Amino acid sequence: MKVLGLSAFFHDSAAALIDDGKIVSALQEERFSRLKHDHRFPKNAVDKCFELSQIESLDELDGIVYYEKPFLTFERLVQTHMDNAPYSLSSFLAGMPIWLQQKLYLKGKLKKYMRKNYSHQGKLPEFWFVEHHHAHASAAFYPSPYKKAAVLCLDGVGEWATTSAWIGEDNSLKPLFEIQFPHSLGLLYSAFTQYLGFKVNNGEYKLMGLSSYGEPKYVDLIKENLIDIKNDGSFRLNLEYFNFHRGLTMINKKFEQLFGIPKNKSEENFSKEQMDIAASIQAVTEEVVFKLADEIHKQTGLDSLCLAGGVALNCVANGKLLKRGPFKNIWIQPAAGDAGSAIGSALIAWHEIAGNKRDTSTQKDQMRGAYLGNSYSEENIPKELIQDAEKLSGEALLDKVTDLMIEGKVIGWFQGRMEFGPRALGSRSIIADARNTEMQRKLNLKIKKRESFRPFAASLLAEDAKIFYEEGYESPYMLLVENVNPAIRKKQDEKEATTLDINNIRSSIPAVTHIDFSCRTQTVSGDYNPKYRKLIEVFKRKTGTGLIVNTSFNVKGEPIVESPEDAIQCFKNTEMDALVIENYLFIKDAKNKEMKDSYVKKSDSQDLFPTSHKPVSIWQALGLTFGLTVCFMINQVPPGSIYLTLVMPLALYFTEGGKLALSFIFGLIVKILDIVFLFLLRVVLTLFYFFILSPWSIFYRLIKKPTLFFPFKLNNESYIIKKIKNNTNWSKPF
Repeated sequence: MKVLGLSAFFHDSAAALIDDGKIVSALQEERFSRLKHDHRFPKNAVDKCFELSQIESLDELDGIVYYEKPFLTFERLVQTHMDNAPYSLSSFLAGMPIWLQQKLYLKGKLKKYMRKNYSHQGKLPEFWFVEHHHAHASAAFYPSPYKKAAVLCLDGVGEWATTSAWIGEDNSLKPLFEIQFPHSLGLLYSAFTQYLGFKVNNGEYKLMGLSSYGEPKYVDLIKENLIDIKNDGSFRLNLEYFNFHRGLTMINKKFEQLFGIPKNKSEENFSKEQMDIAASIQAVTEEVVFKLADEIHKQTGLDSLCLAGGVALNCVANGKLLKRGPFKNIWIQPAAGDAGSAIGSALIAWHEIAGNKRDTSTQKDQMRGAYLGNSYSEENIPKELIQDAEKLSGEALLDKVTDLMIEGKVIGWFQGRMEFGPRALGSRSIIADARNTEMQRKLNLKIKKRESFRPFAASLLAEDAKIFYEEGYESPYMLLVENVNPAIRKKQDEKEATTLDINNIRSSIPAVTHIDFSCRTQTVSGDYNPKYRKLIEVFKRKTGTGLIVNTSFNVKGEPIVESPEDAIQCFKNTEMDALVIENYLFIKDAKNKEMKDSYVKKSDSQDLFPTSHKPVSIWQALGLTFGLTVCFMINQVPPGSIYLTLVMPLALYFTEGGKLALSFIFGLIVKILDIVFLFLLRVVLTLFYFFILSPWSIFYRLIKKPTLFFPFKLNNESYIIKKIKNNTNWSKPF
């Protein structure tokens, strides 16, 4: 059974292919389009999934699964605008047209698109729709190594759910409870992300990094005014300070006035107060996560927990949660955000719709190191790209690269199958010597071209984790932060031991040790990337340190590189010293220091909801001719004038210049009609908003009927909403 999972049209679109329960491939569209967090239909990712599985026709697929129920999302949007009228007009007019014109008909559009763009002989495969948090929970539990586990999903919002808890056992997921929009830990964190000058859905991890520089002095202020947290971890936001539920921004002026500091307009030069605010929201986030974990453990009594959703990418909170308990084991989906839901939705089809059992006998997770993307063999690397490279292999390549690292050089490392998710794990990485005291500054300012406060992660031999870090957790996907360890380190001869204090440890690996003596870690076992493992082993043999810097192969504002062309472009655009593409080594010199425009590559995704029009077809030219003929006849133009004028569209169609002119005319007409239609639609929506939604909203307020949107604090002991059963009407988008 082959199933294609899709995540698209909000952010981080992706595609994943499941074949008889095995995750064959999973790719993010941004890697191909070069547009970070690309939301459009993942055409390139789907094509690559088919190529990796040698699928030539849709007839070979058994199903296509979309990661959300669009009608439930639409219901939430309408309810939100109704409850917040008459203050939500701007967001109502911004969002409703695309829903009424396009997204409400997503199932039909998906079928039409697949039928048009992919070959098939008979009936299309089944189309299924699953709930957003169900897809997150599936991505968290089914690939995990546990036969039975609790599952916690935390993100901005799905259809209604912003937080959900589940029990996973064998091939089923049982929902326990949820917290619903607008009360969202993810949106609260994003509000502070915007307040401190970062981009929402892009800068949350920057806020996490900044938090280490401050003190949590504003925790009480946040809890007294912005969020009410109960003992079971459930919470409600005070919406008087936010704007995401009624406008086009996350926060309002009252939010800024609460802290007495205006919204930051840049991502640099933070004041001490802003650093303290970052530390405070990080502390509040951790408190909610810890209390929710305690509640789920209390309800389930299980020792293992699986995490997914965008908040699960907060590796600082993850590390602290594992250390404090109550769960002994934690597994986090490496692509915890929306991209990973492409895997989750496909696995629901395999395990729940088809009823297939899970195999947990290997006691390993099923993500295969997250190396689920495409690779480039020597044959499919363009010859002109590698003509200046030195070809090395085996020990010779690793020996040369480690020597360069010891010399203080920064290396682009492009090997094997591309990683799935936001972390570079040794396939599309920039690597360097963690012992170099200047390396963090060099990487941030000259290579990554990003904020100077940002920390770097470490790749280390799995068996050496306890040498450098306090607990030495297994962390193959770089989703845990640990404190550096003042523990006893054995020397290589294992006969003599010395105690290293925390400052000595930090001084030995300064490039990966954050200001608070913490580090995001990737433990490398070599199960799925033996070449990367061998590289670190060679580095350890030469230096005595089995740990290196690993950061993603990209610069600020760009996705991680996908192809050799992308890698060379990034290499030549930065002060990177060397680049390894498979067995080819490039050393930067005067000849290749400048960027060559011929290497620029950008492939466009194919959006189901296009905003531009392609060149006209012969049928469109005929239609334009017929339409103009009717108009001329209505206006009683002489027949000779009609003939001379109306043969022109068809005559133009058969010349290249004429086609271009005709396309422009046709596109202009369609654009004008679009503008007129959109204007009329907005007029109708405005009337509907003020004469139906607003009176209803005002009536609710007058009778003081409580909703999810008000009041802020209730006398309840909990805000948890029990969920009796999951929506299993798979064929319906609602």
